[in-house]
Amino acid sequence: MAKSPLSQYKFLLIFISWWAIWGFLQVSLLIGFGLPVKTALIDSILSNSLVALSCAFLSNNMQYYLPKKERYWYILFISLSLSAIILLACKAILVPLLSEKIDGAAYALFYSKSWAVRFDIIFLQVGCMAILSVLWYSSEEEQENRQRRNDAERLAREAELFKLRQQLAPHFLFNSLNSISALIGSRPEQARKMIQQLSDFLRGNLKKEEQQWVPLSEELQYLELYLDIEKVRFGHRLDTQIICDEECLSSRLPPMLLQPIVENAIKFGLYDTTDAVIIIIRARVEAKFVIIEVENPFDPETSRPKKGTGFGLSSIQRRLYLLFARTDLLETRVAGSLFTTIVRIPQIQTP
Repeated sequence: MAKSPLSQYKFLLIFISWWAIWGFLQVSLLIGFGLPVKTALIDSILSNSLVALSCAFLSNNMQYYLPKKERYWYILFISLSLSAIILLACKAILVPLLSEKIDGAAYALFYSKSWAVRFDIIFLQVGCMAILSVLWYSSEEEQENRQRRNDAERLAREAELFKLRQQLAPHFLFNSLNSISALIGSRPEQARKMIQQLSDFLRGNLKKEEQQWVPLSEELQYLELYLDIEKVRFGHRLDTQIICDEECLSSRLPPMLLQPIVENAIKFGLYDTTDAVIIIIRARVEAKFVIIEVENPFDPETSRPKKGTGFGLSSIQRRLYLLFARTDLLETRVAGSLFTTIVRIPQIQTP
């Protein structure tokens, strides 16, 4: 529920100051009509106090009931009704009280002649307060609704990101376990080594679950651990080369972003050939982006990589869209027998 504007010190100070200024102006006006100073002061203080309290009550009441339909008729009705009540209350208090100070007939006559002007001024004051209150609470309600929508969208986005990240580990784990199973009989030492590396990799994966962003240097270290596992699987057939500018090592990016891209490169580079393959990973800073390229050879006759194929690249593209609301941050290129995946990561302020 939206808070009353008068609950905020700044608006309360403005409210009190406005009524103080208006009270001073009313005193000057009444003295100009020939009333004594003391009488003008009492008239102004009492009448403006009633109007100010009524306006505060009206504003506070709209905190609990804000008209949705036909609100303008509601404002008109409540302003007319409240103005009439205030005017009658002022007459019931001021005329008996001030008749004792000056000639009773004179003040009663003055009040009867000025009631129309008083009513118009009170109506304007109450009406303005009602309109401002409706605008205030409508704005606050819209802001709360927008915040709720944003929170719901953020939670849904975070849930989807978490789901995507959770899917990466089993996807890689199944491949690794199959390789370990194949190595146990022929190369048990290599199998034990791979189990240890896999354990370290998954332990690092668990630590990264709570991280929103990581430095590129940390991501590359994590990637090298993954590549060590893959080199056990493929032996001399797999070689990697990482070319990274020093200036981009401190750049930040979402965790576990490179591993599925490199896994995709290994899949297309080694699965359809028995030759040795070099996968090249390049990183550089360009404008406000970190550009990461993963290049792998492939056999055009047996492998036909397409843009966005496989779980790895599709999950990366989805993660980048959820994080940056952009679809142009992932690109794939085919040049002869080379397949290149290019990721552009905007460098924004991150916690």
